[in-house]
Amino acid sequence: MGDFDAFEREAWAGRAEAYARSFGMLCAHTVPKLLDAAGVGAGVRVLDVGTGPGTAAALAVRRGAEVCAVDAEPSMVERATRAVPEADVRHGLLPGLPFADGEFDAVVANFVLNHVGHPAAALADLRRVAGPGGRVAVTIWAAPHAPGQALLGRALEAAGAARPSSIPALAAEDDFPRTEEGLAGLLTAAGLTGARCTTLRWDHVVDPDVWWSGPAAGIATIGQILHALPPGTVAEVRRHYDELSAQFRTRDGALSLPHAALLAWATTS
Repeated sequence: MGDFDAFEREAWAGRAEAYARSFGMLCAHTVPKLLDAAGVGAGVRVLDVGTGPGTAAALAVRRGAEVCAVDAEPSMVERATRAVPEADVRHGLLPGLPFADGEFDAVVANFVLNHVGHPAAALADLRRVAGPGGRVAVTIWAAPHAPGQALLGRALEAAGAARPSSIPALAAEDDFPRTEEGLAGLLTAAGLTGARCTTLRWDHVVDPDVWWSGPAAGIATIGQILHALPPGTVAEVRRHYDELSAQFRTRDGALSLPHAALLAWATTS
């Protein structure tokens, strides 16, 4: 396991509940279209990779699919098992999924490729477990970030908080353009056929304290950056966050945060 993957395992350890209460609600938005792109419906054998709190697995069950789900973080596996008892939820890493070749009709991964050190190898493993003519569908965040997604990073920057050297970045040779062309090209390079990609845009409406609670709990890279800061700097980041949030506030005091994600899908043949 490389430095990037080891960091991801440590960063997410024990944080299933905090994620579900914060960023998990944001990431749930893309799930219906992700399942549509993978053709998930009644009788379809589907694998939900990086299931988190089980959001995609739960919707797939409601559609009548036969659902397996995996996550690399044990607390996510535990939470998804409770939330979706109809699904077969297991611990599993990507790449290295604990399934035979061609075991599923559809494979989905919602905001997973941005959390693996070797995205190309991860996609190859998604393709491996999808059967002949099977569909693979994935989402990632688009770059550059939409204004709402950039809010927390802007607050860090305004407070003069630099990314600690202890937090590894994805190696240049493993990275790819976070654009429609870049993600579709990654699927094609993994041996998938007919790759297509579209941009999903929406406004995530959330309480300001709930949105802050994600990074405050150490969720994702931005949360790990925040956790590495001294308390005085964290307070300064929060002050800038409150100020910068003003442009997104609704009349009832919530935040309406524009986001953009990429949804790509393809088949095994």
